[in-house]
Amino acid sequence: MEHPFIHNISDKTVDELQDVITNLHNKLTFAYRTQNGPLIHQLKMAIESYQTEYQKKINDMIKKQNIEGQVRITKAK
Repeated sequence: MEHPFIHNISDKTVDELQDVITNLHNKLTFAYRTQNGPLIHQLKMAIESYQTEYQKKINDMIKKQNIEGQVRITKAK
């Protein structure tokens, strides 16, 4: 479930998204240590929102580079 209050993150770069995800994971670790259930839930939703956008951007990059069609495996002689 994505966070309902996170909107318009499509303008962020892949690096910015990675930084935010890392920061949120650090905060999630703290929330688990303090056993703060509501905060854990909110952070998990926020992480999912950013990871979804991150995955979209990575998939778009792969499509643009046409990596799937460029992989060739040949038998060694």
